[in-house]
Amino acid sequence: MDDWLIYRGVGAPDPHRIRALPPPPPWRAFSGEPLPDPAPPIDTSSTRRLGARVGTPPAQDGRALELINAALYLRRPLLVTGEPGCGKSTLAHSISYELGLGRVLQWPVVSRTELKDGLYTYDAIGRLQDAQLAERERREPDDIGRYIRLGPLGTALLPAERPRVLLIDELDKSDIDLPNDLLNVVEEGEFALPELERMADRPGQNDVRVLTDDGRRARVRGGRIRCHAFPFVVMTSNGERDFPAPLLRRCIHLHLDPPRDARLAAMVQAHFGAGADERNLDLINRFISEDGDGELRPTDQLLNAIYLTQHTVRAEQGRREEIAGLLMRPLDTRQR
Repeated sequence: MDDWLIYRGVGAPDPHRIRALPPPPPWRAFSGEPLPDPAPPIDTSSTRRLGARVGTPPAQDGRALELINAALYLRRPLLVTGEPGCGKSTLAHSISYELGLGRVLQWPVVSRTELKDGLYTYDAIGRLQDAQLAERERREPDDIGRYIRLGPLGTALLPAERPRVLLIDELDKSDIDLPNDLLNVVEEGEFALPELERMADRPGQNDVRVLTDDGRRARVRGGRIRCHAFPFVVMTSNGERDFPAPLLRRCIHLHLDPPRDARLAAMVQAHFGAGADERNLDLINRFISEDGDGELRPTDQLLNAIYLTQHTVRAEQGRREEIAGLLMRPLDTRQR
């Protein structure tokens, strides 16, 4: 394996390789000053669950590993495309788990998602109601930071020594404007909170603590957040739409094919233990043989079939095949 690879896709953290990333290119270096807030605590129980979920990661071939590491070195977003169920979202968790970068910040995208949803929310109504209550009780109103919560993208851009991992899931489901709106944030690594900028010149209002997506408090100075280490951004797409050229130019593009053959066997072992691929060879062969008409089945179907047949009809081969057939049907809902 080449020594330059930071992420190697081994499916487990290596204490001897968890290290600071190499310096970014000059054009991807950001000036945000790391704040003295502690790093988000790592819940060991959630880390164990994450390890069980990730198992052997879906990207094992050399070309995929090189593209992932290119994005890590260049501090560029990784745009991951492929059929549903090929492991696009799991890849973000695998990278974060192996490199010790903490919990993945997740931003699921729907048709109504706007850029501000990922940056922050401001509860103006709640603040007004609390201010009226404070006036009746003749006390000072609460600090504005209590009414601001950073979203996944806003939390990822907080200045820190080591980057966070941000998963922007199913970007192709967004409104047509969101990919273009992301351009400036992806390029500049910063954004403003107008509610705080307007107050920055007032005594005692230049340094405000706000709630993050992690559920902790972080400082915002001068009403702006500017990253120090650009987050590792994984954007996924099922190919339902094309993206504007300016966004594509700023990303490293990785296409994941559905896992088959050795990669599929490794995924089964990761979830069900050593030798699980041999014990369920009949289901694996059936799953692969039923790929057809240009449609590749999502691996979730195979994993569901193996899990259910292990817990119900392990000894009855005919019944086992019947249940597996129900779970591994084509995705066309018109078929019964």
